[in-house]
Amino acid sequence: MQYRTLGRTGVQVSALALGAMNFGRIGRTTQDEVTTIVDTALEAGINLIDTADVYSGGESEEMVGKAIAGRRDDLVLATKAGLPMGDERNHRGASRRRLVTALDDSLRRLGVDHIDLYQIHRWDPRTGDEETLSALTDLQRAGKIRYFGSSTFPAYRIVQAQWAAREHHLSRYVTEQPSYSILQRGIEAHVLPVAEQYGLGVLVWSPLASGWLSGAIREGRELAGNRAAFMPQRFDTTIPANRARLDAVERLAKVADEAGLTMIQLALGFVTAHPAVTGALIGPRTPEHLHSQLAAADTVLPADVLDAIDEIVAPGTDLAAHEKNDTPPALLDPSLRRR
Repeated sequence: MQYRTLGRTGVQVSALALGAMNFGRIGRTTQDEVTTIVDTALEAGINLIDTADVYSGGESEEMVGKAIAGRRDDLVLATKAGLPMGDERNHRGASRRRLVTALDDSLRRLGVDHIDLYQIHRWDPRTGDEETLSALTDLQRAGKIRYFGSSTFPAYRIVQAQWAAREHHLSRYVTEQPSYSILQRGIEAHVLPVAEQYGLGVLVWSPLASGWLSGAIREGRELAGNRAAFMPQRFDTTIPANRARLDAVERLAKVADEAGLTMIQLALGFVTAHPAVTGALIGPRTPEHLHSQLAAADTVLPADVLDAIDEIVAPGTDLAAHEKNDTPPALLDPSLRRR
């Protein structure tokens, strides 16, 4: 396992980190399975676990808490808040009111007294940066969180938040968690350069592109299981964006074969090769999934393989831009762009 420094924090984290989105009812995992996955990951050298309050409505945090009981100090624990937790209008967002309550709820579910990295799950356009950063700074000074970061922020919002922290003499975001894979390379144009400029640690999610790069999705092969049921629109090859992805996957499979690699090794080796990336979040649903992903722990792609990938998906290109999750609100809601 490779280890890297998380931004400018001095904290050493594994290049592969364990993402817990599939823990609980989303991935239909049991507590025994989660504990086995966590045990195996830690034994393999993974030392960062990332979850969120919204994953399975808090069930993921509860399962992680039980799995790490008695060894909390041996790992870097990260969670997130900001996405809706129920229908009540104030049970979401990044206001002080919400974050103070959400953090206490996460600490209770996880069974710990502090979070190492507390992340704002999405930029909240209704809340000012000073409000959010002030609340996070106070929680940090209270010892409830060690550091805080952002997740899936557009580049201009990352810059704005860094400016606001300096302007108001507050602590700043020290990490960003964006979506990044061979098939979704848009962040190379703006987000990753900004992260490097400000010395942010970068923990990328969906490095296997929701399973497109797992090796299970190929031409003429019927997709079954959890993915097909949970996100059918993402795998319907009659949709042009999905057709483009499938075509790219077929070409990437040949690159992997010629290099003597699995598709998973190719995919994870690609994202961890970028100098701005600290680590990749893997999200296994079963112990078997974890073993196949751990095989990429020490994968280092040579220049010719990286060049071949660039020929298939050009740098800075998203093959499914509609799945970015960082589109400015005014592009989604007509009322925000009309007087």
